[in-house]
Amino acid sequence: MKKYWIALLVITMTIIPNLLFAQAKQISFLNKKGSVNFQTSELDVLADTIAIVNHRWDDVVWQRTVYRIIDMRDKQNYQLYFPMRANDQYKSLFRLMLEAISNVKKGVPVYRRSARDIVPSYEDSTRLQGEELSKVFAYNENNDNNLIQIDAVTKQPKINNDQYYNYVNNQFKFLIQEVIFFDKHTSRLYQDITGIAPIYSLHPDNTQSKNPIKFLQESILCWFAFSELRPYLARQYVIPKGDGTQRLTYDEFFSQKLYSTYLLGDENMFNRTLLESQVSPTRIRKEQNRIETEIINFEEDLWEY
Repeated sequence: MKKYWIALLVITMTIIPNLLFAQAKQISFLNKKGSVNFQTSELDVLADTIAIVNHRWDDVVWQRTVYRIIDMRDKQNYQLYFPMRANDQYKSLFRLMLEAISNVKKGVPVYRRSARDIVPSYEDSTRLQGEELSKVFAYNENNDNNLIQIDAVTKQPKINNDQYYNYVNNQFKFLIQEVIFFDKHTSRLYQDITGIAPIYSLHPDNTQSKNPIKFLQESILCWFAFSELRPYLARQYVIPKGDGTQRLTYDEFFSQKLYSTYLLGDENMFNRTLLESQVSPTRIRKEQNRIETEIINFEEDLWEY
């Protein structure tokens, strides 16, 4: 009997302190001033422990790289575009990218676009720095009021807030590089974003060429390696859509594929996008449907008996 009393005492001493500690950790929904208590401290911890799945080369038996456009004028992508004016709680995706570039402790690297193609190159030799980085975000031909400016003393990039709101009004699209592959070890088809590039059609270097692919190339500002941008995406909540209690980070938004896109092309033997290989909108749509159907059929055929 004595043993049972000792066991009960040990259990009681273990459980009760834990319950009291859990109650002490509870956070009130409204703060002392009556505003919603917006908690973000836990994001910093989570952002430093992002789970990365390393797929073995030998396990990947099929792979295809495609390029897609995220148009923020699409209602499903509004959460990437708003709010127009950043605040302590929410920031747009483009604003988050700018702040990642100008981060004092460890700014995220950005890479130049290819001179002849839209394909990025994430090499140290293609990294944009200093005045070259500032020119990418030029607001006029004189480069005297660029969106990203370089501090004369610290050489640190900083955001020109005076021009930000004029600039962001016309920044409607992102180009993403997506790798689709099948891993036989997990028996799953994965779709991972490897790169993302903001598109700005009013850039002063844009020649306003009638050639659509030339116009697109000159509208691509720069490329971000998505894996290098993820720690910043994981630290920022997306603006809620209808439900104010929604707690969804940008990293979760992308990983759950909550955005909409349309296909621009894939890596092929001709090294052409759909804009280069097709001349009419009808032909482009047919080619888009063909590529999407091939990807869907591949996955479905894997489980056909």
